Amino acid sequence: MAEDIKKIVLAYSGGLDTSVILAWLKETYGCPVVAYAADLGQGEELGGIREKALETGADEVIIEDLREDFVSGYVWPALRANAIYESSYLLGTSLARPLIARGQIEAARRTGANAVSHGATGKGNDQVRFELAYMALEPGMRIIAPWREWTFRGREDLIDFARSKGIPVPVTKEKPYSSDRNLLHISFEGGILEDVWSEPPEDMFVLSVSPERAPDRPTYVEITYREGDAVAVDGKAMTPAGLLAHLNEIGGANGIGRVDLVENRYVGMKSRGVYETPGGTILRAAHLAMESITLDREVMHIRDGLVPRYAEMIYYGYWFAPEREMLQQMIDLSQKRVSGVVRLKLYKGNCTVAGRKSEASLYHPDFATFEGDEVYNQKDAEGFIRLSGLRLKIARLLEKR
Repeated sequence: MAEDIKKIVLAYSGGLDTSVILAWLKETYGCPVVAYAADLGQGEELGGIREKALETGADEVIIEDLREDFVSGYVWPALRANAIYESSYLLGTSLARPLIARGQIEAARRTGANAVSHGATGKGNDQVRFELAYMALEPGMRIIAPWREWTFRGREDLIDFARSKGIPVPVTKEKPYSSDRNLLHISFEGGILEDVWSEPPEDMFVLSVSPERAPDRPTYVEITYREGDAVAVDGKAMTPAGLLAHLNEIGGANGIGRVDLVENRYVGMKSRGVYETPGGTILRAAHLAMESITLDREVMHIRDGLVPRYAEMIYYGYWFAPEREMLQQMIDLSQKRVSGVVRLKLYKGNCTVAGRKSEASLYHPDFATFEGDEVYNQKDAEGFIRLSGLRLKIARLLEKR
């Protein structure tokens, strides 16, 4: 009941939805609202957010710099698994939501709030991601999901409401798609993108140039790995957030990381999303190359068999669930030997491996060579093949009887 709500912590971005929600919460619940903003690498989007929140009605504004936490504690673990949803999506929004939710819960504890709120719609994945995280972290916290309560039918209604309240918003009826940005990616959905036959407009993209406009000469980059995590670029050590930001610049300048995907939402419908993930695309390619010479075959195959399920867990919102944590421990254990350097060639939207080396390499040219060697007797292959094919041979013999 509304009278039970004493104070609300709202996940606030300053965009259309959360700006309207902030004003709506004040009107509907008549209690203090704390606008909580997590800096995950949105850049200039955070400019003036404190003033805007206060002008819109926030009683308190909390802005936390979580960039390093986001990359080291969420992006890096997913990249150790080469996690990718439906073969295309590198989970940029999916990885951000549990961290924002954790920040909200901690802010609620500090400020004495007994409710949290988010701007996710009743049709999307984010409502599930936020609320599963809230439930896992603070089961008694009240959850307010305005899109499931109010009478607004869509974003055009929100634009009209915002204008009536004098709330500035970054979208218009002519350009109504929404975006979500952090250090791993920027996503676009809704509005003109709902026509899956239409190509995204070039002026929509933020992090990357089109491959056609990328340089005519390739860019080479070397990434150093230590136990599955990238720690340096071109020999220069960097923090996780600094490294990812640096690769975003290099990758974006070469047209790397654009994805146009019609994905299957957890709630049961298909949705089109357009993503820019330049640094993440580079790091996934580099990590796969590093593993190719350092990871045992059977370990790799078992891990790879579990990656689609692991990616689903993150996409669906189960970051804090025991099954994801269990898989994470297995994945992290597999990374103990994944150290070395990978050289990549970036050219007009393509990211290809140009070299890899590691002191922990399981590849040795003396063993793999087609020339003579001391560890492999080619005659041994005859018995190996005969035994491998024995069940096939027996099955066919019995068929002929």
